Amino acid sequence: MVWYHRYSAFASYSATISTMVKNLFSLLNTRQNSILSGAFVLMVTIGASKVLGLIRDRLLAHTFSPDQTAVYFAAFRLPDLLFQLFIFGAVSVAFIPVFTDYLHKKSEKEAFEFASDILNVVLILFAIVTAVFFIFAGPVTSLIVPGFSESQKELATGLTRVIIIGQLLLVIGAFFVGICQAYQRFIIPALAAVSYTIGIIIGIVFLSPFFGIFGPAFGVIIGAILHIFTQMSLVSSLGFRYRFKLDVFNEGIKEVLRMMSIRTLGIAAEQLNETVGVILASLISTSSVTYLTFAQHLQAVPIGLFGATLAQAALPVLSREKTTGEDDSFKTTLLTTLHQIMFLSLPAAAMLIVLRIPAVRLVFGASQFDWSSTVLTGTTLAWLAVGLTAQSMNLLLIRGFYALKDTRTPVVVSVVAVVINVVLSYVFVKNLNLDVWSLGLSYAISANVSLIFLVYALGYRTGGFNQKDLFIPAVKMLFAATISALVIYIPLKGLDSLIFDTTKTINLIVLTSIASFFGLSTYVFLVWILKVKELETFGALLKKVYQMKWMGSAKNDTLPNPPDTTTSL
Repeated sequence: MVWYHRYSAFASYSATISTMVKNLFSLLNTRQNSILSGAFVLMVTIGASKVLGLIRDRLLAHTFSPDQTAVYFAAFRLPDLLFQLFIFGAVSVAFIPVFTDYLHKKSEKEAFEFASDILNVVLILFAIVTAVFFIFAGPVTSLIVPGFSESQKELATGLTRVIIIGQLLLVIGAFFVGICQAYQRFIIPALAAVSYTIGIIIGIVFLSPFFGIFGPAFGVIIGAILHIFTQMSLVSSLGFRYRFKLDVFNEGIKEVLRMMSIRTLGIAAEQLNETVGVILASLISTSSVTYLTFAQHLQAVPIGLFGATLAQAALPVLSREKTTGEDDSFKTTLLTTLHQIMFLSLPAAAMLIVLRIPAVRLVFGASQFDWSSTVLTGTTLAWLAVGLTAQSMNLLLIRGFYALKDTRTPVVVSVVAVVINVVLSYVFVKNLNLDVWSLGLSYAISANVSLIFLVYALGYRTGGFNQKDLFIPAVKMLFAATISALVIYIPLKGLDSLIFDTTKTINLIVLTSIASFFGLSTYVFLVWILKVKELETFGALLKKVYQMKWMGSAKNDTLPNPPDTTTSL
């Protein structure tokens, strides 16, 4: 009898665990039905990824000197350039819109056959390019970091060859992301990005004691493998079955390659931008590459959270509205999402500008990262933050052109912005002999110029935006963010000099928290007084989150309904 009761208890416990696992998988596999719900999911998961990214950087700063870390970051430049050129452009610009067209206009079977075909084509092309650059990594790396010593260049070459293998594996994961997002599944792809970062952290913590700076490079390969396996179950449940077949005459492949060919020029310009930054930073000093990269990583947190997430979640809606001829809805969705990005990114920019030194100290304040490193990184961060909101908004505007299947216009704008940035960066560093912070300033100027051009060009393509609807909310939010920056500065300076000993971490955290609370409270109060409707929108979303109903529809439109093979909430 005792045995029977124990068995019954065990069976009941097992059933409970099974139900919990089933419910968890259902949640991870669920479809997000609106821009805001999709963006919220992305914000949570990308937020986790960004936090892990900062932990990764903190571990790098703790484990290696700024010069060693600079070599590691420089080694990433070539593999990242190749990945952005051949893969990122293919997935974000061409694959998702064309794959979505197949789902709506043809059949799911044809869509997955097309997915296999394009994956095979891109894998083969990328493998060939990777092999070439694996062989010639030495000369190319020397061009990227002319200010490094010969031993540093040799080390960067070896690291590049390891990292480039990881990027080759990441190709598969990137296409899995495209399939999932075409079905409005955002949780698992975002968790895949978290897995990738965890792989690098594993390399730093467990492999660095044996392999030195090669530890995080091997971690890239581990992360790429985790990126693939995190998504395999979901992709399989959606119906994807890989097949090795090359139908190069497939109309979908021709459309992808056509769109890629134009967008690749724009990405090449953007990657030239990044590469010139590394080149000029290396000429200032080896450590300047680390300062610039760390500042960019900090700035990337709000851009990733607010700009990339909303832009990514909006693309399927914009594509569907354009496909079905809903031109007014297209413009409404675009402006609404644009203002939502501004609403979130402007206070973030204000906080980074004012709290630049505390932010850098809290994230990178390790034994090998001294005060002068902190100041230079913080100053660079502040200037980068001047262009933070523009960069976030640009991500959406570019996707607006993608929905129109116009990749030419954003490329032209990107090239103009890159030329401005490269010229300014060169003048600042080589002619005016300014420090690494000047590269942040040039980035900010080019981002804001790019924003102006994109808004004008997209308005022209869509028959014009209502000027009142476009500018009045933007001016209100900019005013509120400016006042909130001043409010942050006052308690920061007053409490720092009179009350808190900020040489202690806990005091620095308390001081930063108090200043941030005053600033954000001021921002929320002002946008409420000014009747900025985005406050109400996000308030309603938070209420839904609290009630666990955020997976439903939201006011600014619903996402399209491709064939659904999994449970939705």
